[in-house]
Amino acid sequence: LPLGSEPVVFGLVKLNPAMFWPAVLVATAGNTTGGAISWWMGYGAELAYERLTHRHQRAHSRALGWLERFGPKACLLSWLPIVGDPLCAVAGWLRLPFWPCLLYMAIGKFARYVAMTVSTVRRDAIRGSLAGFGRIGERAASIPERPSRCLLFSVKGPMKKPLTEPSI
Repeated sequence: LPLGSEPVVFGLVKLNPAMFWPAVLVATAGNTTGGAISWWMGYGAELAYERLTHRHQRAHSRALGWLERFGPKACLLSWLPIVGDPLCAVAGWLRLPFWPCLLYMAIGKFARYVAMTVSTVRRDAIRGSLAGFGRIGERAASIPERPSRCLLFSVKGPMKKPLTEPSI
């Protein structure tokens, strides 16, 4: 799909925090499968190029040299917007080993989902976890929750006075 999966994962975790790990694992699996498909597309494109041109010559650029130097570990960066999918395809084009590439893709994408989804967890979950820590917990519990204007995104930071929900 042409849209990112993050808003869906964030929305699911925001509505049901108990679904944090299942949401992160399913999103990681889906995104890693997409990276694997990109790898195979790059591999197939390189084979087709060889058959059409009858050459096994690779055009080297600075980026290709960098990718060849780091090998499958470069696929850790497959989570990056804009360059992640082409990176997986070029790894296939260069015939980097599939299974190590897949492993590094999964590690990078898993780390991204965990980091980004943790940042969207509701403030009351943080307040609840700090409740047993004396003054810190009391202070965290006294921070009013800022209502979100959108179901999928939260507004960060404590607020000075409580807002009222907008009327729809």
